[in-house]
Amino acid sequence: MSDASYRDAIFSTPLDRVARFSFDERVVACFPDMIRRSVPGYGQILAMLGPLARRHLRHGGHVYDLGCSLGAAGLALAGQLPPAAFRYTGVDLSPAMVERAKETLSAEHPEHAMTVEEGDIRHLDYRPSGMILLNFTLQFLAPEDRDAVIARLFEALEPGGVLVLSEKIKAADEQDNAWLVERYHDFKRANGYSELEISQKRTALENVLVPDTLEAHRARLAQAGFDRSLVWFQYLNFASLIAFKE
Repeated sequence: MSDASYRDAIFSTPLDRVARFSFDERVVACFPDMIRRSVPGYGQILAMLGPLARRHLRHGGHVYDLGCSLGAAGLALAGQLPPAAFRYTGVDLSPAMVERAKETLSAEHPEHAMTVEEGDIRHLDYRPSGMILLNFTLQFLAPEDRDAVIARLFEALEPGGVLVLSEKIKAADEQDNAWLVERYHDFKRANGYSELEISQKRTALENVLVPDTLEAHRARLAQAGFDRSLVWFQYLNFASLIAFKE
């Protein structure tokens, strides 16, 4: 990468007004550190993408990475699979993310067929794909837009293809959800975030990141046409599902 990645200190000083969270230049600069310290199990999810692709993606098949941020999923795939094994298209709404992802992927894996484009996943003209990755992206869409996006992804998947959907979730039971949220805050404290940072980040994400229950995710997948889906990973209130197009 041409630019260094910095420690996430965006919310470390008191703010008179906490703005809505956005994936701007400041976030891009510290994003790897932010993800590592804020998303339980992120590394484990990335590490399994190669094995999942080997199992479910035909050789040379196309992979979408929607909301690709800095292209970490593409890096994970390219680190485990040979160039001929897949073709990758990353899509992100943030111009800053797209620019950095392009630089990183071309610098680290120039032999792989990987492209990154700026776009809104609600309105893309999707090409047929064998694997679609939706890692911590759906949660940032307005709830009323989510059903249509998942339906379009089902249509884009080839028979035998899979959708990997990773999300922050909420528990259906209020008491259980409160416990998970508190343990998540413990996770962030253990990773060096202060009470001020935790509080201000939570305010910034209010009405920006709106989580669903696992039940809601599975119902949405079934409604779109996925006859089978399962939770293959969960760490506190973060989970990853895989849905199969038979």
